[in-house]
Amino acid sequence: MSGARPVDGVHKSIPRNQLLWSCRDQEREKHEEEIQGAGPFFFIGGANGAEIVSTYCEKRGWKRIYNKNRDDFKLKWCETKSAFNYLNFREGEQLVYQIPNNKVLTTKIGLLSSLREYERVSSKVNHGQAHRRLKLEDFIPTTFRMDVKEEREAFFAQQEGVSNNSGHMWICKPTGLNQGRGIFLLKSLEDIAALKAKLQYIEDQHTLKTLPCRPHAHVVQHYIQRPLLLKGKKFDVRSYLMIACTSNYMVFFHHGYVRLTCDLYDPSSNNLSTHLTNQYMQKKNPRYSQVKEDTVWSMESFNVYVNDRFQAAKGLPRDWVLGAFTRRMQQIMRHCFFAVKSKLDRRLGLFDLIGCDFMVDEDFKVWLLEMNCNPALHVNCEVLRAVIPPTVVETLDVTLEIFHKCRLRQRILPLASLRDFVLLYDGHDGSHSAVAYRKSHADGRSDRKVTKKSQPQSSVGGASDGNTVPNKNSSPGEHKPNTCPLQHPSKHVDVMKQTLTQEAAHPGHVTDLPGTSTQDRRDCEDDTESHSKEQKERDTQTNVS
Repeated sequence: MSGARPVDGVHKSIPRNQLLWSCRDQEREKHEEEIQGAGPFFFIGGANGAEIVSTYCEKRGWKRIYNKNRDDFKLKWCETKSAFNYLNFREGEQLVYQIPNNKVLTTKIGLLSSLREYERVSSKVNHGQAHRRLKLEDFIPTTFRMDVKEEREAFFAQQEGVSNNSGHMWICKPTGLNQGRGIFLLKSLEDIAALKAKLQYIEDQHTLKTLPCRPHAHVVQHYIQRPLLLKGKKFDVRSYLMIACTSNYMVFFHHGYVRLTCDLYDPSSNNLSTHLTNQYMQKKNPRYSQVKEDTVWSMESFNVYVNDRFQAAKGLPRDWVLGAFTRRMQQIMRHCFFAVKSKLDRRLGLFDLIGCDFMVDEDFKVWLLEMNCNPALHVNCEVLRAVIPPTVVETLDVTLEIFHKCRLRQRILPLASLRDFVLLYDGHDGSHSAVAYRKSHADGRSDRKVTKKSQPQSSVGGASDGNTVPNKNSSPGEHKPNTCPLQHPSKHVDVMKQTLTQEAAHPGHVTDLPGTSTQDRRDCEDDTESHSKEQKERDTQTNVS
């Protein structure tokens, strides 16, 4: 009998998937025995983007290793942020996908806290009367943190006296999950009362220490009830923010694609797939297999549709999607980057590709919904096959080119590998150069070569720091890579002030946001720590979004 074997005289069936995994394990062990000697080697953890990355590396003559304990890799591409991935990371010698503490940007609470902290610091900087500052309410729906007592009470107090006929809806989201998991709508006073009771129960149980750990913290956000519709369907836009280098920040924008629901939009529907556009949710729709090609549009198709349907009716400029809308997304993404610029782990070899989700309402106002680490890189329809592989390939091309130029003390710009990405920020500064790290690491001498000033290739809105020439009298030993800036909150605040001063001359770079709560500041200053072992484990496990 197939899949069976005698054990102590008894035939027992072996599940097919167990046999498959056994074969794969044997194959990997065989590969491990063969893959020795000279590299370069690359390691891939998880399936997201694995085929694209593997093909890319093999074309370069690199060899794939399967043992996660090996530390002789050139590139490590993992979809989960486990502390183990960074344990033996050699700065300036290896490349690792995902910045360890990117949750200051890619979780709901992390981003909100970072933006509020940015406002607190920016309020102390004179931006000049001619400077148009981006405000939080300009691009993020009204949001309350349910893990902060003051905000939680403010939200529930605001709902008192509001009738069910007011038309206001809210959406509740867990801070660290994606793919629509844990999201629910608050459509009535009864829904809000149920949430209040649930949160109070959790608070009480935590006080009594009957819960092993706190559940995921949630935010409640105003639901955009009048979104722009494409053929009657709700949609959002996935774009990409690439941080190709953190030792000298090099930040880029890339167009993505449009994600639509399978069904027509109905704000009264209780079906989450009518309200959430991501592919994970749409695949649950029984009609998905028949209409999946219609659930993803290219940006060009989106542009044509808006030109045909809305240009004259709404008085929009032609090619609004590829013009004004694109510039707005870039402005918002660049602003969010500035909010975390002084916090991210800055070591040569760390890089990231972040998925940014935007919505447009019927008045053509652009809203940022969230930023996601480990964006989905699946290619299960025609548009995704046309967009995602080139995006990943160019991400690796640009990251490698910058990495090698930093190691060789070469001018970063222009970039030969830059094709469709657009430069948002050039932070190339000799004082933070990998050269300083490598020189001080080698012999501590003070004869570091001065880097000449270079100009950005295709910067948006004056994005360059100008490749500052380092002080000739400075010693490389004085610079130490900022591996954990959040351990020094006063230092990162000082750096943030300096950044704001430099950017004050450029329109749209700085926000004027609501006041920062004590909890927001605490999260910004200490968000690399967890309240419990269980919480820490959840934070390090990130699913495809």
